Amino acid sequence: MELLIAIIVLCLLFDYINGFHDAANSIATIVSTKVLTPFQAVLWAAFFNFTAFFIAKYIIGEFGIANTVSKTVFEQYITLPVILSGIIAAIIWNLVTWWLGIPSSSSHTLIGGFAGAAIMASGFNAIRSVVIIKIAAFILLAPVIGMIMALLLTTAVMHVCKKANPYKAESWFRRLQLVSSALFSIGHGLNDSQKVMGIIAAAMIAAHPLGIGVGIESIEDLPNWVAFSCFTMISLGTMSGGWKIVRTMGTRITKVTPLEGMVAESAGALTLYLTEYLKIPVSTTHTITGAIIGVGATKRLSAVRWGVTKNLLVAWILTIPVSALLASIIYLTGSLFVSLK
Repeated sequence: MELLIAIIVLCLLFDYINGFHDAANSIATIVSTKVLTPFQAVLWAAFFNFTAFFIAKYIIGEFGIANTVSKTVFEQYITLPVILSGIIAAIIWNLVTWWLGIPSSSSHTLIGGFAGAAIMASGFNAIRSVVIIKIAAFILLAPVIGMIMALLLTTAVMHVCKKANPYKAESWFRRLQLVSSALFSIGHGLNDSQKVMGIIAAAMIAAHPLGIGVGIESIEDLPNWVAFSCFTMISLGTMSGGWKIVRTMGTRITKVTPLEGMVAESAGALTLYLTEYLKIPVSTTHTITGAIIGVGATKRLSAVRWGVTKNLLVAWILTIPVSALLASIIYLTGSLFVSLK
């Protein structure tokens, strides 16, 4: 019972860290274009991250991404020590990348940690390779989709507004940035909160055979308080800032205007809604980065700081294997002192 409680607490802590690590993505452009102050922006994003709970619960009617994450590892190989090792590794990697100002993926950190601990405990036959390969493929696909959508949206908007008064047009785009930022924050809440829900669901399923009274047989039995807590924690994390990553996303990749900020956020939101429909957990970081690159490349390719982009790509590719390695080391270390079977 104590181990399950510790896992749930750490999962919610991870969700909070995810909030100030990842949710900064939804306010980066709106802060860099000075549409809102940093404090106003985090309140704005936090509100819509929390609103996503009610959309998933009462409009969509399911938490499909949580289901996908919970099935990363075959049920018979899921144990509480495996989940504990995975979540500790994910927290460590998230804090390291936050400290360095690298907008890496909390999603892939969590999945890599979960899979790495399971592999150390039971071998490669413990993981669902098809699910992990599909998730890993979107490390590249999500930013590419975001970039293509941003290119198309920018081209369309520039064509429609080519005869507009520049001053009036910018005023409108500043207002529209509030809408696009809200849409992206909802997409972030829908996508990222469910990943932690999936891990908590896996822990409660693993606890069911132990007969401790709080286990569940399947994710459909997940109590409502779990979803509510996950969405609440990621919203609170958003309110805490994550300013190092805001600076990277808002200014270091390319300089953005209100028009470009609105387009980037809209393209990112559309990509997140598409992956929500497909029930594929993707990185909101990757998505918005691709969209920002797309709007920068529309002006000219040299407007994008490709050196920064290359460093981000390396961090993205390393996230799953590094998190998996960390989790396997943590699991192995724990097994030297106590029996984890």
